[in-house]
Amino acid sequence: MTKSVNSIDDLAGRARAMLAQLVAFDTTSRLSNLSMIAFVEDWLGRLGITTHRVSNADGTKANLYATIGPMVEGGVVLSGHTDVVPVDGQPWTSDPFLLTEREGRLYGRGTCDMKGFIALALAAAPDFARAGLNRPIHVALSYDEEVGCLGAPSMIKELARQLPTPAAVIVGEPTNMEVVGGHKGISSWWVTVTGHEAHSSLTHLGVSANMVAVELMHELVLLAAELARDTDPDGRFVPSHSTLTIGQVNGGTAVNILARQCSFVFDLRTLPGEDPNAIVAPFLAKAAQVHAQISKRFPECGVEVVRRSETPAMALRSDGAAAMLARSLAGDNGASRVVAYAAEGGQFQQAGFDTVICGPGSIEQAHQPNEYLELEQLRRGANFMVRLKEWSGR
Repeated sequence: MTKSVNSIDDLAGRARAMLAQLVAFDTTSRLSNLSMIAFVEDWLGRLGITTHRVSNADGTKANLYATIGPMVEGGVVLSGHTDVVPVDGQPWTSDPFLLTEREGRLYGRGTCDMKGFIALALAAAPDFARAGLNRPIHVALSYDEEVGCLGAPSMIKELARQLPTPAAVIVGEPTNMEVVGGHKGISSWWVTVTGHEAHSSLTHLGVSANMVAVELMHELVLLAAELARDTDPDGRFVPSHSTLTIGQVNGGTAVNILARQCSFVFDLRTLPGEDPNAIVAPFLAKAAQVHAQISKRFPECGVEVVRRSETPAMALRSDGAAAMLARSLAGDNGASRVVAYAAEGGQFQQAGFDTVICGPGSIEQAHQPNEYLELEQLRRGANFMVRLKEWSGR
């Protein structure tokens, strides 16, 4: 028992040191993640582990995956995203890119969302490599999760083609090391309205893009209210219905000018089994109708709706192999859980992988100023990795 406790504490200590290095990389989604990817390649390469990049179109960002152990079926994929959300304007009390310990907590951007999980996997890699595994442990790191799960699909496609079928994919989003079996989907759209500028006193001589955009946004407000009335009968999700919000609005140049352009972005978070395209179809029809009306007055005017992202929901499969394995590794005997946020789990599941979410930290800390990961959560994650090594070696 002492040996097991010592190995857990040792791994937690090494994971803390690894987390400090990962946090120091500013991988905010608007920036490249290649410096962190190169660091991981070097780390795993020195262990004799071959890595594979799956880059974006212009080579400024990359996914990375690697296999530790034999290339046989029945292994586990440990999946995490390398990007983090911005710190701009947030009142941090310490440097967000310098890991800082205070009162049993590790502060820094990405500590819980989700470099803590990646740090655990990388810190455990030397143990995995020495263990003589009988079932492989695959590490899969993605880019641009925070801006719509944009990077993972190309990597998932390659994993499906290159890897022997794994028994489970474990996405390490923060769940307090409890196993989550389902999540909502997310789809988002950019809407751009182009108007015709004129003096604000002469409204008959122009089209205000802002006024048109407000009309369209009102349609979305009505749609959101309609969704709120149609709740999930099982009541597992909080909120228990699909949600729609407008997250950003930009338009106009001056108070006395009819706005030439206004753009806004909205996101729709759907319950498993709901079709986001069917939900937004009435809005798209309304946008097309408005486009025809204003373009008839001025040919340059119009409404353009462009899909920004589409991440599928992950349906709950509480009796699947991934859920059973993750529960045994995490020591989790609780009820089946779902979460309202979207993650890459739905993309893995859609590609045929049995998938769950389980990682250190609380989602309530994600995206916040002074984001932190409790040391106890890091230790629970280390225990998870030690058990995974033992399971993979059997």
